[in-house]
Amino acid sequence: MNSETDPLPISRLVQLHSDAAAQRDIKLFIGFDFQEYVSITRGIPTKGRISPNFRPDRSPIKSGEGYWIIGVNQNEVALSYAARLYDLSQTNFAEHLESLKAFYGDPSIHAHPQDRCACAAPSAKKMTGKVAYGGDLWVRRDLRGGGMAELITRTAHGVSFALWAPDFVCALAARWRVDKGNVSQYTHHEPGGAILRLVEEDIVGDEWLIWLTGDELRSRLDEPIAAQAAERINS
Repeated sequence: MNSETDPLPISRLVQLHSDAAAQRDIKLFIGFDFQEYVSITRGIPTKGRISPNFRPDRSPIKSGEGYWIIGVNQNEVALSYAARLYDLSQTNFAEHLESLKAFYGDPSIHAHPQDRCACAAPSAKKMTGKVAYGGDLWVRRDLRGGGMAELITRTAHGVSFALWAPDFVCALAARWRVDKGNVSQYTHHEPGGAILRLVEEDIVGDEWLIWLTGDELRSRLDEPIAAQAAERINS
């Protein structure tokens, strides 16, 4: 993938999504300090625990290799999303998951002896290079079903492209989300992404792998920008 990025159209795209959120009385904030992210989201009573790969006490994120998005509505946090960049130039996403390095900075220190992750998704072995991983997606109950999850995911994809121009953008998703079509922002879906057990985190799951290639990401981001340009020309 061509790693060159033009920040102007990406900033316009992010602004477009911010405006769409504002129409629903939601203000979006982007941050890079994950200590702050933990502090903000820990106090949300209806939100589950943050995955260890977004907690600095378990998996430190270097400057420039992660960000988070918070949406605030009626002076309360209404949605959250976090993303980080994995440098998998010497490995692949399947190995990164199974080694538990996707979740812990140092599994030999932080992982429980009974922690396990198996990745049976064939495409995960082909995901190398710069891999942008997104997770911790949460939308307040009263705002669910209105497209907010899709909006924040599109916004995040724009930010990830602007920051990293990744070779892949991926996430892990429960099967019910795939079955309901709640992962429409990703082109590919494959079962067996992470058969996971993290004992101290109380996490047990059988997640699907969902992803876009870098070129697919670029094409998706170009679509609304091109549509806006055509609208201006025709007006």
